[in-house]
Amino acid sequence: MEPPEDRAAEETARSDVPGEDNGTRASGDAAAGTAETADGPDDPDDPGGISSLSVTSRIVLALAVAAVAVGATVHLAMVFLHVAPTNTVSQQYAGTISDYIYPEFEQNWKLFAPNPLQQNSDVQARADVRRPDGTIATTGWVDLTAMDVVQIRHNPIPSHTQQNELRRAWSFYTDSHDDQNRSNGLRGDLAQSYILRIVAHRFGPRLNGGDVQRIQVRSATTAVAAPPWSTEKIDTRTYYRVLPWWAVSPEDFT
Repeated sequence: MEPPEDRAAEETARSDVPGEDNGTRASGDAAAGTAETADGPDDPDDPGGISSLSVTSRIVLALAVAAVAVGATVHLAMVFLHVAPTNTVSQQYAGTISDYIYPEFEQNWKLFAPNPLQQNSDVQARADVRRPDGTIATTGWVDLTAMDVVQIRHNPIPSHTQQNELRRAWSFYTDSHDDQNRSNGLRGDLAQSYILRIVAHRFGPRLNGGDVQRIQVRSATTAVAAPPWSTEKIDTRTYYRVLPWWAVSPEDFT
């Protein structure tokens, strides 16, 4: 058996040999190296963000942001002047404001009015057509509003024409004519021509095998029934307003 002194000297010598560290020291060094790598500084050559773009890209981005900002400002200003009470600016630039707003950005607040619309009004039309044998035949009434509703229903992005063209044309006509269909202002002829051309375009120059000669328009108005819980009595019969026959010309179909 070795003396204690010799054994202690041998262990001391072995601990001084390179690569002979114990496991604890080795694992501590590895952890330190890992921490140093994770906490090391970012790459100074990769700044990221807008500063990493080229000068041309920065200019294009700045111009795009400026264009969006200017467009949004102009749009908000036009809409504000359109819906705001009449003032000096809106009067001076009334034509410019109307040209911008109509038809795509029209503001209609009837839904929030004290007396919202409580009627369904359909615009219908029929035509006199000349057949090849020279006889005249009258078509049945065609519900143009119902045709628009079919195009709008279940369509997430219906066109402005389908939603408002016919409705606004009829409103334009009734606002510019009395109950006897007599013009009450300078826009009466324009309103008549407008609705005539809309119907002519929807019918086309030929209908039911004949040439369209005349067109007649009417409205069918029905009040919305009261809800089941209401005791209000509402007349839900349909009432018609029939306009005179209007002759058409080839220009009305163009």
